Amino acid sequence: MARDRGGRDDRDSRDNALVDFVVKIKRSACVVKGGRRFSFNALVVVGDKKGRVAFGYGKANEVPPSVEKAIKEGEANCNRQKRVSLRGSTIPHRVIGRYGASKVILVPAGPGTGVKAGPGVREVLQAAGVTNILTKVHGSTNPMNLVKATIQGLQQLRTREDVSRLRGVAL
Repeated sequence: MARDRGGRDDRDSRDNALVDFVVKIKRSACVVKGGRRFSFNALVVVGDKKGRVAFGYGKANEVPPSVEKAIKEGEANCNRQKRVSLRGSTIPHRVIGRYGASKVILVPAGPGTGVKAGPGVREVLQAAGVTNILTKVHGSTNPMNLVKATIQGLQQLRTREDVSRLRGVAL
């Protein structure tokens, strides 16, 4: 359910062709005098498939406006995020991302493995441009917490060059 956001006008070409994935759409109801009034919440992951990824959350009375709001917030957050360190089509090392009661374990995998991940985690990894990875979720499977935990785990990644520069030694 990805939509390619590139190639429409000058603004999108500056955004480096962002891609968005709708993770979850929730409906909530408010009971009023005439019956029920429904509103919708959308959780969207936005990324450039080159290591930059963020999420957006939008609310509206209809589904399309809520998705548009979430995409707009995600694009703004994506511009503020730092780029994730990737090694080819996978991640450089094993990492654990935590948020709330959710814990996501990300393990690098060899070529041809694919993205072995559940909903929420899969969209974040695809938006970041990771194509070979193994994942495991422990604890809560709340989509919002899984997205935040996955992004937090990806932010912990360091390449060999980064570690040698931080330690001041040659590896």
